[in-house]
Amino acid sequence: MKKRKLFITAGAVTASLVAVTGVSANTGFTDVKETNSHYENILALQEAGIIKGYSDGTFKPGQAVTRGQAAKMLVGAFKLEKGTASSPFTDVAASNEYHDAIQTLASQGIIKGYSDGTFKPNQAITRGQFSKMLTKILDLTGEGTVPFKDISTGHEYYNSIVALYENGLTKGTSATTYSPYSNVTRGQFASFVVRGLDWAEKNTQPPTTTPEEEAFDLSILHVNDTHAHVEAFPQLMTAVKEERAQHENSLLLHAGDAFSGTLYFNEFLGKADLEFMNAMGFDAMTFGNHEFDLGGSEDGHKALTEFIKGAKFPLITANIDFSKDPLFNGLFSDSYAVSTEYGKIYNGIIKEIDGEKVGIFGLTTEETKDLAFVGSVAFENYIEEANKAVAALEAQGVNKIIALTHIGYNDNPKVDNDILLAKNVEGIDVIVGGHSHDKLDKPFVVDTNTVGAAKDTTLIVQANEYGKFLGTVDVTFDKNGVVTKYDGQLIEIAKVAADEAGLKMLESFKKQVEEVSNKEIGVELKTALENPRGSEENPFSVRANETILGNLITDGMRAKAQKYTDKKVVMALQNGGGIRSEIPAGNVTVGQVITVLPFGNTLALMDATGAELKAAFEVSVKNAPEENGGFLHVSGGRVTYDSSKPTGQRVVSIEILNEDGTYTALEDSKTYTIATNAFTAKGGDGFDMFKAAYAEGRVTDLGLSDWENFQEHLTSGITIPTETEGRIVDVAAK
Repeated sequence: MKKRKLFITAGAVTASLVAVTGVSANTGFTDVKETNSHYENILALQEAGIIKGYSDGTFKPGQAVTRGQAAKMLVGAFKLEKGTASSPFTDVAASNEYHDAIQTLASQGIIKGYSDGTFKPNQAITRGQFSKMLTKILDLTGEGTVPFKDISTGHEYYNSIVALYENGLTKGTSATTYSPYSNVTRGQFASFVVRGLDWAEKNTQPPTTTPEEEAFDLSILHVNDTHAHVEAFPQLMTAVKEERAQHENSLLLHAGDAFSGTLYFNEFLGKADLEFMNAMGFDAMTFGNHEFDLGGSEDGHKALTEFIKGAKFPLITANIDFSKDPLFNGLFSDSYAVSTEYGKIYNGIIKEIDGEKVGIFGLTTEETKDLAFVGSVAFENYIEEANKAVAALEAQGVNKIIALTHIGYNDNPKVDNDILLAKNVEGIDVIVGGHSHDKLDKPFVVDTNTVGAAKDTTLIVQANEYGKFLGTVDVTFDKNGVVTKYDGQLIEIAKVAADEAGLKMLESFKKQVEEVSNKEIGVELKTALENPRGSEENPFSVRANETILGNLITDGMRAKAQKYTDKKVVMALQNGGGIRSEIPAGNVTVGQVITVLPFGNTLALMDATGAELKAAFEVSVKNAPEENGGFLHVSGGRVTYDSSKPTGQRVVSIEILNEDGTYTALEDSKTYTIATNAFTAKGGDGFDMFKAAYAEGRVTDLGLSDWENFQEHLTSGITIPTETEGRIVDVAAK
């Protein structure tokens, strides 16, 4: 908790006192003459704007001061930091003219009121009561004795009166009396206050602070790309609670893509996620591309707007224009707001934390228009809008700025990514990112701009996917808002105990999801779609041989991917290690489809050369005829290899399937568009050539769930084959 701030105005009062000396001046009060013993002090307070008197032109110096009046004048004279809550006293309502002053004194421990819970603002204040208030404001102490016979050690006001006497702020009502229970007159009050201000002017030194004391510490908790993995939220709730308990100054942020990916979304369209997010108390969320997945439905973005309206936190994005979609009318404010409303969209927000302003603005990838059904929602250039955002926040006195982004850590440089954002835009201290599902165990530091010149540090963080981790980054800012220290880590949610209340919340959603998991999709299999694993008795394996199941999965991938590009998708590839279960004969259920592809992988488009594809298939068959998790199932082509040859020299030919059923040989120098899953596209299973393509921006993650794509293909009216087609052939096995 912050210490009480005392802004002494003694300089102004002292100046008024000096001006009075030797000068004929007049208070203007008809009942305060120069002969009055308190005249100069009343004049000084009047000149300083601390007292005004009554409407009839009088000051009434002999009239008793009420407790409410005393509170108001003390707060005004000593410029005490205003309280923020309501008055704790039953007889001081918010409408009371003295409410704010009384609350200020109460919040700083200067007053406590009476045992019955009242303050009695209209009751006259006694000299003893006033003495105690003044010593607390000035933080005075005393250890000696006083000559007053009407108080003694142990008296309720003794220590306060000793402190005032020893510091020269009172002489008592006589040489031997203090009169602690006598009322304070308005004239006496003026003299007390002026003496107190004069003492403060002489004895209060401006606080000196070290750089460490001027520093501001902030802990940022973050997730991204949770994709409706609601089952992770009870453990996430525990992790958030534990981190908040350790870090008083904290923020909880979501970097987009709460929508799509599991049955929890299919059934509840974001409402299950939202209930947990509201319970955890997120501070802000930005939009991911998947938040727009339902835009092509009959209801358009209705599910998204319902999510926004139900959120107990603001959603932020500086580069999305919602103005042409009437569903968003009244939800969007083109501003950087200090005071925000739940269920609204802002360019950015300003959070006040421990007296410091922290600005947060959002960005969403421009690729969204190609990855989702955006309708009339438009996306603007991220660099231009980020520069505007930083300027707008700095204009409001903010020097600690967070960009909450869904553009990818080191994603397609032709469109947008976080590293380029950090290098191109000055003033961003931390980028909390999403979209590329990167697992950044530590903050990535950008301290140079686009031409290599040094710049203030920008930290980039991202917490992988699916609620597997809670990202944490602890940042220390200096007084100018520059990052001076930082530390960050990912907390593995699987190792955290589930929150009991969260488990109860999950149960209501889980029951319905399990019912749907058992729901039949409308496809009946005459024979099982096997997913064999090799053994000594039978080496045939999904990780070494073409299978019907692998063919169906890749056919569905290729068909789906073709809907998202104007280029011809010539092939689709699926790693055998990602196919986890067979589907038995009979009516197929949703749950069975999910168990085949349980990892929540997404569909990606890649531009690769013929030479790169040939190198990839060498990796695919490197262990043949033994198993390899990276063995690639194929749609749209035919691969012939010879497992008897040395590793790296096994591929005999790769051919592309033409529309007329013929095949054309792959050309090394030609670039082809293929579909695969995001795991493989990023270099999983040792596909370094794909990793390089990803780094060069030749991969676009469409973000479409693999099991949903597969289910869609099974229900599209296709004939389920009963044998493989010779797409992958080992000539050594003949």
